[in-house]
Amino acid sequence: MRVRPDAKLARHKHGVVVVGAGSGGYAAARTVRDFGCDVAMIDRGPLGGLCILRGCMPSKALLASSDALYDARKATALGVLADRIDVDMPFIAARKRTLVKEFADYRIGGIEAFPLYSGTARFLSATEVAVGDDVVEGEQFVIATGSAIRPSSLPGLEETGYVDSDAVLELERVPESAIVLGGGYTACELGQFLARMGAKTTMLVRSSHLLTETDDDVGLALTGYFRDEGISVVTGTSLVCAQRRGGAKAIEYTVGGEPREAVAEEIFYALGRTPDIDGLDLERAGVAYDPRGGIEVDATMRTSNPKIFAVGDVTGQYMLVHVAIYQGEVAARNACRSGYETADYRLTAAHTVFCDPQIAVVGETEKSLRERGAEYHRGRYDFAEHGKAQCLGKTKGFVKMMTEPGTGRILGAAVIGPEASELIHEVIVAMHYNATAAEFMRIPHLHPTLAEIWTYPAEECAVQCGMREPGDEQKELATSVEVS
Repeated sequence: MRVRPDAKLARHKHGVVVVGAGSGGYAAARTVRDFGCDVAMIDRGPLGGLCILRGCMPSKALLASSDALYDARKATALGVLADRIDVDMPFIAARKRTLVKEFADYRIGGIEAFPLYSGTARFLSATEVAVGDDVVEGEQFVIATGSAIRPSSLPGLEETGYVDSDAVLELERVPESAIVLGGGYTACELGQFLARMGAKTTMLVRSSHLLTETDDDVGLALTGYFRDEGISVVTGTSLVCAQRRGGAKAIEYTVGGEPREAVAEEIFYALGRTPDIDGLDLERAGVAYDPRGGIEVDATMRTSNPKIFAVGDVTGQYMLVHVAIYQGEVAARNACRSGYETADYRLTAAHTVFCDPQIAVVGETEKSLRERGAEYHRGRYDFAEHGKAQCLGKTKGFVKMMTEPGTGRILGAAVIGPEASELIHEVIVAMHYNATAAEFMRIPHLHPTLAEIWTYPAEECAVQCGMREPGDEQKELATSVEVS
């Protein structure tokens, strides 16, 4: 039920008011309703949320096309020959728009089942929010306003002109060349898309490899694979300024103090997102926040005002859609039941990057284990040594598993390789049940499949933990069931 801005009643009251109708906000509202509590939503539009409109879904639609193009061009390795391979970018863009509209229409139908106030929310007090000409009162609030593209501080960039991730997703024509600023997941996914679609691509990265937060072996491997594709990845950079070069655009930067310059038709600014809190007037609600880090919450998703919760990107904790949904559900249960359920990110914060090869991580990384001084065992196995990967011609990357000494309990795992986003779920399930490496090996794995690659690092960890002797003939510990 959409509430008209010109409704005669200026004041409205609800039990729980959700500010923001993206994935986290919608999950919160749906859960509140399921508990039989009174709930309303506020959103400034357009309805659908970041994931559907400008994030996960449109980007994956585009990546499906660029990945298919790359596979077609590399199919000669499998004996498949084609005289001419071309792309229809207007068709690709139209297909993306059609998919996004279908996803958005479905979500909007769900949102409009709630009382919905259209407009920008601004807190008047701890119990009141102004939305246009309306004042919405709530006994409790859930803030889920998401994130916005981080403003650029690079001198000259605004004057020179650039595209951000929103604009890349709307391209009808791929530029002949592009400079990508950043090495995070958005830069990797869409930067590789531009390169595979024909743009001569240069990526300028501050750290020593792409995906700074990942383990070094994963990030360095991806950096190498990108370079093998012809993408120029320049690491250790410090950006100086942007400026016009005739009809082109240039970025001046340094590496080790040495001045350099990159010139291209377009600049893709991909230096992250920031929690979207502008204009909320959180001070009036007694909600503490950091201008760059977002709204401060405890493990129950409560803010400094215990009647106000915050979930998703606006908290700055984990900018992942599935985490926002999880947090929204936790906040809703606590709001409706006056509860103190706490969020557990041990598995929920698992994530994947849809570059090629894909990357997926669950649990602790080697980097995090080292930072806290923890002892661990590690097993690793390369796709280049794996039979099914060899048959598919998908041999880039590896899997690795970290376990706890003594118990053999799985602490974390990572995969860079084919179908990583799917393969990681097997380890997520095992970790959910606190499985050890030896127990993991007893899980039957069909042969030949990509999934059975996990049995190799699991076996290596089990041996290190003393749970299996090298050369043990009890092959059921690493059972593979062959299917024809």
